[in-house]
Amino acid sequence: MARHRPPRILLTGFSVFPGAPVNPTEALVQSLRETPLAIDADLKTAVLSVEYDTIAAQLAALCADFQPDIALHLGLARECRGFRLERIARNTNAGARPDNLGNTPQSTSICAGPATLASTLPLEEIERRLAGAGLPVEWSDDAGGYLCNTVFTLSAAHACDGLTPAMTGFIHVPPLDTDASATGATMSLADLRQGADIILQATVGAWRRS
Repeated sequence: MARHRPPRILLTGFSVFPGAPVNPTEALVQSLRETPLAIDADLKTAVLSVEYDTIAAQLAALCADFQPDIALHLGLARECRGFRLERIARNTNAGARPDNLGNTPQSTSICAGPATLASTLPLEEIERRLAGAGLPVEWSDDAGGYLCNTVFTLSAAHACDGLTPAMTGFIHVPPLDTDASATGATMSLADLRQGADIILQATVGAWRRS
């Protein structure tokens, strides 16, 4: 049966981190705060601190009274060429790099749960819509060994209080075209915002139909 109430959506980006003096997802979150979505939804946005020790608590605090139906997590991948749709979260800290405090995780697994968890976003529809709008899009089965994969795993495993979304996933984006430190593909904030709107519209539509 189709759902008729507005969905609750949590959308997160990240702050800057070592090697990334500008994080496009931080600017994107600000854009979404300043200009409302053109869809019927209750949207909560947040810029997460790049800290292993606090990331689960950050997510739990955001979701305690909100309990999102949809969780869309965004992060920077300096080598990607466009919107990188992550298919799989890997429940491991292997290859973890130091966070903003210089810490690396002590445990092998990120949380209790299976070794891999699949995105539950409507990725094929998202890919079609992004490509149809002329925006670059690519696929990935490896969300990396940093906090992007950590957040993806925690969300997909429903490992934080209040964070039990029916749909969740992670999408990487390239640096902003204003980032002087970028050496590869970049994207304008306008294109990032257009893509985010498309992703959210596709996901809300799929959630309503489910």
